[in-house]
Amino acid sequence: MQKKTSRRCSKKQPYRLRNWSEYTQALRQRGSLTLWVEEAALSGWINPTLSGKRGASDFYSEAAILCCLTLKQIYHLPLRQLQGFVGSVFALMQIELPVPDYSTLSRRAERLEVSLPVNDKAGPLDLVIDSSGFKVYGEGEWKVRMHGKSKRRTWRKLHLAIDADTQEVVCCVATTNDYADGEILTDLLELIDAPIESVKADGAYDHRACYTQLAKRGIKAIIPPRKGARIWQHGNCLAAPLARDQNLRAIRKRGRKHWKQESGYHRRSLSETGVYRLKTIFSDRLSARVFEGQATELFIRCAALNKMTHLGMPDSYAA
Repeated sequence: MQKKTSRRCSKKQPYRLRNWSEYTQALRQRGSLTLWVEEAALSGWINPTLSGKRGASDFYSEAAILCCLTLKQIYHLPLRQLQGFVGSVFALMQIELPVPDYSTLSRRAERLEVSLPVNDKAGPLDLVIDSSGFKVYGEGEWKVRMHGKSKRRTWRKLHLAIDADTQEVVCCVATTNDYADGEILTDLLELIDAPIESVKADGAYDHRACYTQLAKRGIKAIIPPRKGARIWQHGNCLAAPLARDQNLRAIRKRGRKHWKQESGYHRRSLSETGVYRLKTIFSDRLSARVFEGQATELFIRCAALNKMTHLGMPDSYAA
């Protein structure tokens, strides 16, 4: 007896690019060494000043260490291979500069300051916020499925604040996995000096502390209340209405789907796109063994992602 079989596939909306040639050129430039090995870093490769503290001063400058560790993330190189890669690049460029050894790079990464390259914006920011975990210690899913997770299995969380208009990472915070998303919102806002018009985040940020911090800075909170949520403040109260209660009343009146469309909440998916780009381009794993080095890896990835964003982004439309 033969069994009947059927196959079903969902038809997705096709999209096309308006700037295909410009975006293709931007993708090519991402792999160019001239983009990641800047002249300023080469001219200040050696640290010209002494620290004035006890012990030997750092021989290599911060720019030199940052340049090497950026190459490590871009080209997915272990530290020893990175040392050989940078040395060969200098040899091809006919530059006589010493190369930091792998132990120096590992040690200096734990205290390296990384700043995000962000272009100035005329108007206020429209932030979308999200977080995601990055694996450490390299334990795979197959091993967990077959033998269970070990005590050493853990991950680090990267909390991102992305400008929805430019898709730049405005600021980021790295934490261990025992911090909730809502706990870090205050830290993200404190890192931003520019005016913020609105913050879009998922239900994990539906807490009083989050709404309080946003209200203090006059930021519009576009956060969906959780299912079964209740009004916090009665409508007849003399105090100013709470943003969360207004969102909840709008959802009860017109439905959650209509509220998302009306408030522009769907733009929050750009934060998920940013996380996807980070993990696809660089990896969802961290190689450093200590938290400070792992945080530096995440910050360097965000800085490199902003550089790639500045080169060019796809301008798509529904076909």
